[in-house]
Amino acid sequence: MRAEHPQLRSVHFLCNALPEPDDPSAVSLSGRLLIIGLGNPDRGDDGVGALVIQELGGWHPPGVQLITRSGDPLALLDDWASFNAVICIDAAATEARPGRIHRIDPAIEPLPQPPLPTSSHALGLADTIELARVLGRAPPHLIVYAIEGHCFDSGAPVTPAVAAAATQVALLITTQEWPALARMPPTNG
Repeated sequence: MRAEHPQLRSVHFLCNALPEPDDPSAVSLSGRLLIIGLGNPDRGDDGVGALVIQELGGWHPPGVQLITRSGDPLALLDDWASFNAVICIDAAATEARPGRIHRIDPAIEPLPQPPLPTSSHALGLADTIELARVLGRAPPHLIVYAIEGHCFDSGAPVTPAVAAAATQVALLITTQEWPALARMPPTNG
C-alpha cells in the first residue's frame, strides 16, 4: 500500500517480481508436446496409435505427455488445449501398402478426405482438425502420422507390417520430431 494513498497497487506494475530459477534448464516444459495414439486396439490395425504409445511408454522427456484416445475425436480439442505441439498417430484405410507411413502437417497439406481412417467415429480426424481451426482451438504445431492398415476386424490382432511401422514411427518421434520441437521456442497460448 502507498503511504499517501491507502490503496492496493496493481500487480501488473510489478516487473520481474519473481526471482529467476538457479538452473534455467530445470524449468518445466509442461504443455510442450502431447502425443496421442488414436484408434480402437480391439479392431486390428485400427489400434496402431495405441501401439505407438505403448512403444513410447518408457520414454519420458520433460514436457511430453502420452495418451491414447479411442472414442469421440471431439475430445481432442480439450486434450490438446494447453499444448504447444501435438503429434497424432492414427490408422489409414486406403489402397496403399499396409504399414506405409504418411507424415502430414495439416498446416501445409490437408488430411485426405474421407478422414483418416475411414472412421468408426461420428467425426473423423480431418474434420476434427478443421473444426479446431475454425474455432481457434487448433494446436500451434500439429503433425499427423497415418499408418496404412489392412485388417480392421473386431478382435483381430495388429498385422505384422503395421506393428513394424508402429516401431518405426516411435523411433521417428524420439529421434526426429522431439529434437526439432525441443529447439522451438514455446508459443504463447
